[in-house]
Amino acid sequence: MPSLGADMESGTLVEWLVQPGAQVNRGDLVAVVETQKGAIDVEIFESGTITEILVEEGEEVPVGTPLAIVNGAHTEVATPQVAAAEPAATPKAAPASSPHRRFGEQRLRISPAARRLALRENVNLRDIHGSGPDAAITLADVELAIKAIKAPVDQKRTDSSAAMSEAIAAAMARSKREIPHYYLGHEIDMNSVMTWLERENTSRSVADRLVYAALLLKAVALAVKQVPEMNGFWTGGNFQPSDNIHVGVAIALRGGGLVAPAIHDTDRSSVEGIMGSLRDLVGRARSGRLRSSEVSDATITVTNLGEQSIEQVFGVIYPPQVALVGFGALVDRPRVENGGIFVRPTVFASLSADHRASVGHRGAQFLAEIDRLLQEPEKL
Repeated sequence: MPSLGADMESGTLVEWLVQPGAQVNRGDLVAVVETQKGAIDVEIFESGTITEILVEEGEEVPVGTPLAIVNGAHTEVATPQVAAAEPAATPKAAPASSPHRRFGEQRLRISPAARRLALRENVNLRDIHGSGPDAAITLADVELAIKAIKAPVDQKRTDSSAAMSEAIAAAMARSKREIPHYYLGHEIDMNSVMTWLERENTSRSVADRLVYAALLLKAVALAVKQVPEMNGFWTGGNFQPSDNIHVGVAIALRGGGLVAPAIHDTDRSSVEGIMGSLRDLVGRARSGRLRSSEVSDATITVTNLGEQSIEQVFGVIYPPQVALVGFGALVDRPRVENGGIFVRPTVFASLSADHRASVGHRGAQFLAEIDRLLQEPEKL
């Protein structure tokens, strides 16, 4: 059973995506697991044949419990560190009958508006008791039936969102309690970035255009190569730098809650590739279809509240990571250059870092390197 952080003790095996005898390859999705923080697709990290299922669907087991056997060896699953995807919505049961069906030989009495609504919402008219003349089904009767059908689903979504919020709050409280944070801020001139983007996007379709967030992510990924103390994990009382650079992206979910899945090998991806990964992650995060490796692999996290017009954000580190970068909204500000005053688009960048893994001097160098990289966007 994979872990979603130190505060997780158990999880429920919701669905097996493979059966005994199935051939699997490293990275294949094999199961769906649900915890307090949501549902994730679990990947397998060795290739072979599934010889035995050890945990049945619907069974809750402690973290670390083997789920299946591959070629006679217990499988190893991902160990996510932060948050999971929003739980998938409960599917609506298929109607037992058409809205046009008859009760025996007698045709239903129903108003045209009620029949159209029932057809559109797949409501089974057989389950509705009409309140109109001669027990005719009215529009109000259908509307009440729809509310009754949706109420349990809405309640489950509300309960899941509340559970996720509680889990996130617990993880962040632990972070603030155990991690000695320090904070730095720096204003970055984005004129070069916005000029380059305008030129670059003229030859692209609307669907393929780049946004400056992709360049921010690439700059962060390249900057940690120069200041590796920001990229890795604090485990066992020591800082463990990561050889990989997987930038986590904080994504707000529509039903409430937050996830921070990773864009793998962000430093080796093109800006266009990062843009595509970002679109894909946001879509799958909000539909509850993230992979366990995306949830577990982030080595540093970026949060961007520019869309909410927030100018500054100082985030809380996702343990066991050691740094989080925040970006605010793009704001026009006066700047002095060569004795003149010019208005330039700027972004406020912040760093929340673990003082056990780095010092303020290195944090300042890290933000300065992000700034330097963004002044030459064509090289990112």
